[in-house]
Amino acid sequence: MSETRSDGELLRAIAADGDRHAFEELYRRYAPWLTARMRSRCADAAIVDDVVQETFLAVWRGSARYREEGDVAGWLWRIGARRLVDALRGDGARGRLRQALARLRHRDEVSAEERVLAGVEHGDLAGALIRLSPELRAVLQATVIDGLSTREAAVVLGIPPGTVKTRAMRARKQLREALA
Repeated sequence: MSETRSDGELLRAIAADGDRHAFEELYRRYAPWLTARMRSRCADAAIVDDVVQETFLAVWRGSARYREEGDVAGWLWRIGARRLVDALRGDGARGRLRQALARLRHRDEVSAEERVLAGVEHGDLAGALIRLSPELRAVLQATVIDGLSTREAAVVLGIPPGTVKTRAMRARKQLREALA
């Protein structure tokens, strides 16, 4: 019985030697989790399966490099989320934004995201988003469009979770004001 290798050891073996066994172990470890996460963002199982395969293909080919910062799950999610966005581009920005908003409709107050959707319909979204600082736009992208949790967004963006929460609150406030 072989010893279980850490995620970092697996990724180093894949990058250095093209170790197929390491790749298979990494795939078995994370593919079910990534698939489940992707299915919560996209109802089309074929698209999800393609995105998961493309994510791991990027790891195998070395086009996605792990810099040993943060956890591997967050890194894989970031790759997968970007590929999912690319796959869904055919639906357009409104479709993706509506999907994100559908998950947020449990609030009584009109959310900043719902106002963003109204902005899409009235044509002033681009202006409102461009007026946000790059830091606020990045948090909005990670948490609303990519659907990352605060912790995941913190890992992806390389900032503390409290900073993610603060920037998200500021971004929502500025969007509310811009789109009112």
